[in-house]
Amino acid sequence: MVAAFFEAYSRHDVETMTEMCTDNADFSYVPYEVWGKQRVLRGDGKVRTVGKVIWSGLINSFPDLFNVVHSIDANDKGDVVVMCDIGGTQQSPWGFAAPKGGRFSEPHLFIFHVDENGLIDKIKAYWNGAGINRQLGHLEVD
Repeated sequence: MVAAFFEAYSRHDVETMTEMCTDNADFSYVPYEVWGKQRVLRGDGKVRTVGKVIWSGLINSFPDLFNVVHSIDANDKGDVVVMCDIGGTQQSPWGFAAPKGGRFSEPHLFIFHVDENGLIDKIKAYWNGAGINRQLGHLEVD
């Protein structure tokens, strides 16, 4: 299921990605603080409300968005860990980053849980947001 999720992500097929999840699947992307403004941008909520919007926004901002899966490890309790790179070339604003045509490729760690029906019921992801901003040429100073 998780490998198919990343195949759908590669095709930019957000509907299929969402259909692979339970109706109430939890979603949590690493929050980050914008230094000096003491803001924390959060990516916590549900796949169908927060995740779908983030995935669609990423694909819109980075039309060539790609992922390269390096490993998928799972246990018999439904936990699945994926190490991958995600990247693309920015064509429209993403968060506070204005489009400059910059390109990024950054390692990501995803932690999924797949329920007894074979659907994803939890997604967490971690990455280095500062690394992405640096690659895009986005520097924010108060």
